[in-house]
Amino acid sequence: METAPHPPQSQATQRGNGLPTNRILQTTISVALILATLFTGFPPRLLSGDWRLHLLLTPEASNSYVVPTSDMKLRVGIISGHWGNDSGAVCPNGTTEAQVNYEIANLVMQKLTARGYNVDLLQEFDTRLGGYEATVLVSIHNDSCKYINEQATGFKIAASDYSRDSNLANRLLACLQDRYGKTTGLAFNPGSITADMKDYHAFREIAPSTTAAIIETGFLNKDYAFLTQHTDIVADGVVGGILCLVQNESVPPSPTSPAP
Repeated sequence: METAPHPPQSQATQRGNGLPTNRILQTTISVALILATLFTGFPPRLLSGDWRLHLLLTPEASNSYVVPTSDMKLRVGIISGHWGNDSGAVCPNGTTEAQVNYEIANLVMQKLTARGYNVDLLQEFDTRLGGYEATVLVSIHNDSCKYINEQATGFKIAASDYSRDSNLANRLLACLQDRYGKTTGLAFNPGSITADMKDYHAFREIAPSTTAAIIETGFLNKDYAFLTQHTDIVADGVVGGILCLVQNESVPPSPTSPAP
């Protein structure tokens, strides 16, 4: 097979020992293209001074960090109390706590997903809870259907004492108390917080890096009508508390626990 003849040398090459003009031009363009590719390959957040704040844990590889892309969002875990395990409290009309919890938790998941968050809707003893890593996890429950007294109304919250960052845990507590109370109009009832809430099983199962809390959104006796007829408002209250934390919104100081 015949080879194509070499093109004649340019006058610049014939006169001296330098590189051909067209070779210099090609090299310059190639270097420019490589540099442009490198810089556009880095996300803008990585080039900013606070890039460490944007590092997220991947759900698949919980022990490694990656630079987030446009389709990676903060992860939120929502436990639907008693779901997949038992009924919880059972009301005289047959309504179960597990049903009410799920209606609220499912709405919370939908509302956060619509805002762009990655949300895991979890069962009470979900196998994913072992070492679970997320920005925040909230377990949704409700109190008894039985009449206790006239003070057995309102909501209560307990934050995880197992969280690595106690300041974040206290902030989540304050955020949920403030936003849920203002959204629903229900009173905070710290006197009914139980030892089981403070030592909730999921707190011991999830990763210490996950800021977590449990909320009982009301009493299924005196608050029954509100919880079942205004579930959307109840869910808005929980969502508001979560957004308060992840968006670093201002909030009054966290509530103090009642004396034993």
